[in-house]
Amino acid sequence: MHAELVASTTDPVSQLIVGVLIVALFAVLAFEAAHRVLVVMSAVAVMWAVTYLTPYKLLPLESTAAALDINVLLLLAAMMALVGVLKETGVFAWAVERLLERFGHDPARAIAVLWWFTAIASAFVDNVTTVIFVTPIVLATVQRLGAPPTLVLLPMIMAANIGGTATLIGDPPNIMIGSGAGLTFLDFLEELSIPVLVMMCALHWWGVRRLRAAMGARADVPAQADEPGTGPMITDPGLLTWLGWICLFVLVGFVSHGFTGMPAAVPAVVGATVALVVQDVRYLRRAKPTHEERQHGILHVLEKEIEWPTLTFFAFLFILVGAAVATGLIATLAGALERAIMGGREAFGLGDAGTLFFAALLVLWVAGVLSAFMDNIPFVAVSIPIIAALVAALPGDGRVLWWALSLGACLGGNGTPIGASANVTTLGLAERQGIRIGFKEFMATGMRVMAFTLVVSTAFLYGYVHLGPDGVAEVGGGVLLVSALLLWWSERRASRARLDA
Repeated sequence: MHAELVASTTDPVSQLIVGVLIVALFAVLAFEAAHRVLVVMSAVAVMWAVTYLTPYKLLPLESTAAALDINVLLLLAAMMALVGVLKETGVFAWAVERLLERFGHDPARAIAVLWWFTAIASAFVDNVTTVIFVTPIVLATVQRLGAPPTLVLLPMIMAANIGGTATLIGDPPNIMIGSGAGLTFLDFLEELSIPVLVMMCALHWWGVRRLRAAMGARADVPAQADEPGTGPMITDPGLLTWLGWICLFVLVGFVSHGFTGMPAAVPAVVGATVALVVQDVRYLRRAKPTHEERQHGILHVLEKEIEWPTLTFFAFLFILVGAAVATGLIATLAGALERAIMGGREAFGLGDAGTLFFAALLVLWVAGVLSAFMDNIPFVAVSIPIIAALVAALPGDGRVLWWALSLGACLGGNGTPIGASANVTTLGLAERQGIRIGFKEFMATGMRVMAFTLVVSTAFLYGYVHLGPDGVAEVGGGVLLVSALLLWWSERRASRARLDA
């Protein structure tokens, strides 16, 4: 009897109701009629009302725990706390000064360096952790240079999602795909690094061009750092040393996931706890606080540094997407993909290579579009057994379907503010500093970047099918070289133009 009470109904009507709720959620978010937390809470409230007041059991409260991704929620909270302690050392302001010392003569290039750092770091640390660390530096740089926040933050978010696509640990869907397909860290790096670098070259060129056009004369005025010894300095070197070792431990925990099976949240929570303890002990050694002053430590971090609205939004979004999984909506969509592939083969009379490319193309674009409008983790989880069946049934190197799923799921997240965890996290951190980027404003940039990266991915998949892994690597290397040379020439030309002016 209890099992019947907590089981979701999987009939078409239940799936339709959940689908309507998800579409309505995105529509209201797009019009920015209310705060995103209130919107998603309202959607879940309606879902529960339908569940308990009608015959359609969408997702009973008893099944909610399975929908919540505790690993993601704890990872976000722990890394926010760790960054909160790190702020106390003054390292972020110091990092901005060092950046301006090196690139202060060209503010747009200084910002582009942060984009590249975000992309590279996102490949070797998950992109959510990366943006939590990098966003305070970017916000401080924006304030110092007077740059338009939107034109700086959005390319940074796109860079995090693009860079995270390149490796097994860069984005959560890749971890799931690697586990389900038996792909290693080096497999991802060898196959996806070239298209990812091509995408980053294009993002650099486009982003810097827009930034210079928007900043006008400010982009040509040297933004030199303060004289050595007069600018922001490290305020607590001892604490920073401790945090350096703690961050190294957390990084090792992330990278060794394949060996230990330890979820990313575990080293993050351990690291954040040790950081808070070290901060508190060091404070007690140099001060004799009153009872009221003892609240400065963990309560300050928990209340001021952890972005609770962002975590709340994630939690309710997980619940709503969990209903899509429980009612079978996502499985229905994934099954439709399988039928479309087989139908396309028959309708167009495709050969072996044509069928494989057609399948990869459908997987790429369906995953990309769906990942822009819903969390990609449940979609990937449902898609893995379907892709595995297709790999076994289709001729040729079926690994191309795994690359298509990875590229679509990761890059599609750039389309909307809630398409990826890195998007929601960055926008939440920025909002705390008074910088608000609307849904439509994000999509105006995000959809273009998503479309371009999916087109590049399409070219990669075509080459993979028709040229093979080695052939597409050779051609891709040539394209990357040309892209890098064009980017270098463009930067040189811009530098000469500024000097002549």
